[in-house]
Amino acid sequence: MADYLPHTSAEIDEMLSFLGMDSLDQLFAHIPPAVRLSQGLDLPEGMSEPDVAALFTQYTSANRAKASEMTCFAGAGVYDHEVPAVVKMLAGRSEFVTAYTPYQPEVAQGVLQAIFEYQTLIARLSGLPIPNASLYDAATALVEALNMAHGATARQRMVISAGVHPHWREVAKTFARGTGHDIVEVALKDGRTDWGSVDCTNAAAIVASYPNYLGVLEDMSEAKALAVANEALFVLGADPVAAGVLKTAGQWGADIFVGEGQPFGTPLAFGGPFLGLFACTTEQTRRLPGRIVGETVDSNGRRSFVTTLRAREQDIRREKATSNVCTNQTLMAVTAAIQLGWLGTRGLREVATRCAQGAHYLFDELVRIDGVRAVSTQPFFREFAVHLGRDASAALLTMTDDGVLGGVSVAALASGSDLSIEGDLDDVLLVTVTERRTKEEIDRYVEVLRKAVGQ
Repeated sequence: MADYLPHTSAEIDEMLSFLGMDSLDQLFAHIPPAVRLSQGLDLPEGMSEPDVAALFTQYTSANRAKASEMTCFAGAGVYDHEVPAVVKMLAGRSEFVTAYTPYQPEVAQGVLQAIFEYQTLIARLSGLPIPNASLYDAATALVEALNMAHGATARQRMVISAGVHPHWREVAKTFARGTGHDIVEVALKDGRTDWGSVDCTNAAAIVASYPNYLGVLEDMSEAKALAVANEALFVLGADPVAAGVLKTAGQWGADIFVGEGQPFGTPLAFGGPFLGLFACTTEQTRRLPGRIVGETVDSNGRRSFVTTLRAREQDIRREKATSNVCTNQTLMAVTAAIQLGWLGTRGLREVATRCAQGAHYLFDELVRIDGVRAVSTQPFFREFAVHLGRDASAALLTMTDDGVLGGVSVAALASGSDLSIEGDLDDVLLVTVTERRTKEEIDRYVEVLRKAVGQ
């Protein structure tokens, strides 16, 4: 044990003597034997830095293709968007990278102002007036939205469209085991939520996604009407990039907006860290999870920033709190603010337009391939699902040999979800196009997929 502690043998002996113990075994005697590390760690001998680099180069050579050589058409909630050099440079400054939680506003004005600017941008992006300083990712943001709905209505029934990302729904179900929320899923039909198939009586929240995880753009009016009729909160998980050309959550009448901020400056990075976007109406301000930064003036009348409107129960009476989240994802939030500030309204619209144009061009080309057909007849934004006529996972594996990350298998993504899609899910492929994809790359994708399905 001592080999893995940053203390000298003399320091350990001094500690044990102070405690009146003879050994570390006595110190850890209260830990059940079943969870103790009894045999030590089975690790090889230490290596020099060049040797470690050489070893990992050897490991990466076993990959089917190098990451730098792969063209990414995968999405399903995590997207390969351009990260401008200015974003990398500014977000990588030590003032942001090393900044700690801004509990002391007098020494954290820079970080607080950056968070305040982030909140302002998310308010515009969501169309809702009260954003928080961010959450860990979209899935946990959804959980906090359900908690907020419960706090507002004192009800446990949460009606969630199966069009909401499967991973988000799984996280919500996991938390529901502790909170007691009753999660009711609404199946999809022709890619759209079949709201008429469930009873929304006594619901705390009506939860939908725009677009849904199959890429389909649903009319949110029905979901909003159900929320109003049942006095529930309308929670909308919206794609923030789509807000460049489509209605915002606020324009659809959402009470709560949640979303994934990864497209704004955060690389794919093997699945994280990501950025949970969250905003709500003014009526829910006191139930807002995490922190919110406000603008004020100091004793000398100068503009200044502080964390504000925080229900103290979150910090000192946690059993009474609607949410026990007291922090935020500062570095990712600041990065998103930098990217959004760099893009501006016109830039975001251009990114969204290029995504949509590329996706529709690719879709039109793919459905010309024999055996490939659309899953849904509904409109889509930058993501769409197609039947391949053969196992999607096998086709994806074949495509990697040609340096193309061809999408995501819906069967793998939606395992255990309640979906109503014509045909077998095993052959359904979810394809994404971002602004990074060129026409040449899209045309090559068509040829690689044609080869993969045996055309």
